Amino acid sequence: MARSVSPKRSLKTSKPPYVLEEQVGFILRQVWQRHATIFAKEIGINLTPTQWAALAKLTETGPCSQNQLGRLTAMDVATIKGVIDRLTARGLTETSPDPADGRRLLVSLTRAGQQMADKAMPNALAITRETLAPLDAKERETLMALLSKLR
Repeated sequence: MARSVSPKRSLKTSKPPYVLEEQVGFILRQVWQRHATIFAKEIGINLTPTQWAALAKLTETGPCSQNQLGRLTAMDVATIKGVIDRLTARGLTETSPDPADGRRLLVSLTRAGQQMADKAMPNALAITRETLAPLDAKERETLMALLSKLR
């Protein structure tokens, strides 16, 4: 004789429509937390990820406006202003009038900022390698391509 299953029991065994651990935002946050932990341990100098992003981008581009730097580093106006204020207070960046537009200030690395960026670059590359270490080369390439599509 077949047993009937009570409605309460079947509700408990059925999968809920929303499982937090299966959501992309939750997984991305866990991956970010892992990466941030690796970054803090391995960067080798007292920099936050946003400060490093600003230094690295200024190394790539040379002087640029604070607004442009914010766009290039995916930071909003308030965030990039705070980052540059803190880097400037540490003597790592400086501002000067833009010769092409006197109303605009250009942000650039100081000699100390360039030295810090040069010192941190190998560590930053190692951080990326460690973050992606659980993946093989093809998986790393696929992940980066897929994440780029989600931007």
